[in-house]
Amino acid sequence: MGAGIDDVALRAGVSTATVSRALRGLPRVSPETRARVLAAARDLGYVASPSASGLATGRTRTVGVMVPYVDRWYFGHAIEGIDQVLRENGYNLLLFSLGGYSPGRRRSFTESMVRKQIDALLVLTLWLSDEELLQLQRTDIPLMAVGGPVDGCAGVHIDDTAAAAAAVEHLIGLGHRHIGYLHGAAQDEHNFKVPGLRSVAFRNTMVRAGLELRPEWLVPGDFTIADGARAAARIFDLPGDKPTALFCGSDEMALGAMFEAQRRGIRIPQELSVVGIDDHEFSEPAGLTTVAQKPVEQGRAAAAMVLAELNGSPAAVQETIMPFELVVRSTTAPPPKRPA
Repeated sequence: MGAGIDDVALRAGVSTATVSRALRGLPRVSPETRARVLAAARDLGYVASPSASGLATGRTRTVGVMVPYVDRWYFGHAIEGIDQVLRENGYNLLLFSLGGYSPGRRRSFTESMVRKQIDALLVLTLWLSDEELLQLQRTDIPLMAVGGPVDGCAGVHIDDTAAAAAAVEHLIGLGHRHIGYLHGAAQDEHNFKVPGLRSVAFRNTMVRAGLELRPEWLVPGDFTIADGARAAARIFDLPGDKPTALFCGSDEMALGAMFEAQRRGIRIPQELSVVGIDDHEFSEPAGLTTVAQKPVEQGRAAAAMVLAELNGSPAAVQETIMPFELVVRSTTAPPPKRPA
């Protein structure tokens, strides 16, 4: 039976945690201690990573990226930004896709990541339980969130509360008083914070303006074009008054709402204004007013920070709020006059 990490720790006269840090090349290990650990590991024939060549540097030169989906606009663009920086610095990307959210399903990604010996982990807008976060922190590797706040680790993201408020305030500033909202589904708001932050911002902005919140105009979607169309249809099918404007929690839902309105002959913006968040690549051709963010740049910033920490800058990983911009196009205008 080959030597284990305990044997290396005993030979080097350090803890197993120090052995782990030394072999991974992480900061806060003195050069003398690192040399002693490497020598002990070499003498005992202990290899921590899947590749024996990684022992010399203690690195796999691989960064893990954990996502709930790979087929959504934000996640795909953030991954692209991360991958750009990793490739520029000779690192590989290892993707951990959870395949969506399955209530009650236990996630075993932490064990997999430890076995594969990644050097750092980026988590994309994903809720982590206390147990999962503790397991990840015990791996003693740089950990960072991208796209939204995750309790227990620093992140790179926009201020979603301010971004959603800017979208709603734009509609109110145009004179809209009857505003509907297409928001994330229940499982979205449970599993990551961004949808909930946008929902709270919508409600608070409406209340501050003294406007009525109509529950039947607040409809869940799933951040997709198809679900945006279905959610909008539920509002359009309601009897009585209809909203003169829709705030959508993502551009994809906003585009779906626009398609459904067009199908029914509802003119945008003459009869209905629509605003989203993201600045999806289809938004400019569609003329969609939106709150623009840049997920590629968020991914690049996060990747650069974890690589800096791996290269010996212990305070490199920092909570970072990225800019957003209200981009006014042709889908928003003052509301039509209602009969007295």
